[in-house]
Amino acid sequence: MRIFHRFAVLLFVAAVPGPATARPAHAIAHGQNAGDGAYRFSALLTMTGLPTAEGGSRDSSCSGALVAPRWVITAGHCFRDAAGRRVSRPVADRTVATIGRADLTGSGGHRVEVVAVRQAGIADVALAELASAITDIEPLRVAAAPPAVGEVVRLTGYGLTLDGTPADRLQTGQFVVEAVGDTVVETSGRAPRRDTSPCPHDSGGPYFRQRSNAAPVLVAVVSTGPGCPHPGPESSARTDNLHGWITRTVADEGAGRGRRALLVAGLAGLPALAALLATLLLARRRRAAMPRRGVRRDLSRRPPVRPSR
Repeated sequence: MRIFHRFAVLLFVAAVPGPATARPAHAIAHGQNAGDGAYRFSALLTMTGLPTAEGGSRDSSCSGALVAPRWVITAGHCFRDAAGRRVSRPVADRTVATIGRADLTGSGGHRVEVVAVRQAGIADVALAELASAITDIEPLRVAAAPPAVGEVVRLTGYGLTLDGTPADRLQTGQFVVEAVGDTVVETSGRAPRRDTSPCPHDSGGPYFRQRSNAAPVLVAVVSTGPGCPHPGPESSARTDNLHGWITRTVADEGAGRGRRALLVAGLAGLPALAALLATLLLARRRRAAMPRRGVRRDLSRRPPVRPSR
């Protein structure tokens, strides 16, 4: 009962506006720098020109992970309109995903524009579609089963540093799963310190399990939590129970793009086909209008009929 009461309190605080201790999580406090080439599926979503309730605009960012060549998973609240409602579309004037670049001051990896968004609905999770596929980075697989209590998972993110400045390098840390609810996972800092925790702009950052001789597997994304740094539990959105939705979304959009490409190719070929048909029709009409050459038989002059014997 203690676990589920704690989840209820976290979800209530996250849903009610106004002053509260829980808020959207945004960098990994007391984490450590990720090495060059490590966790290349990690993504930074940079939003420029987000609308505000006062009619102005602001800039922001979230973390995430590449889960398919054209898709990044992140927190659903990273895409909210001026009224604070989660929406299935890019909200900023421009949203760009930086993927495969541990050092943000470098030039490695990819920068690709986000062109569409799909909200999970039942959890604080969204999928952001990229304008072009990334084919040289292995996507992070999505677990089909929840993490176990006591399991150690790793988090990566591009959130703010403790002094409030944007991190210029991917941060990472290890966490212990404390509890698993219907849609959320509680984790606590483990390494480098017990108060290692997500901070501003780590929202959407991936929690994933690492096992020897196995590819990393996504189990949750950063959702809400207390201010950072802090020891104790942090609330994250489960992703294993969205495995089917993620698979269908990626597959459906891929098939849709294929159909649209075929349609566009077919439409592009229509003018050439019409021109060919017009040419054939004109040639046929010209042949019909030309006089026929050769000797004609005069059927009006028939040979005389001989009387029968």
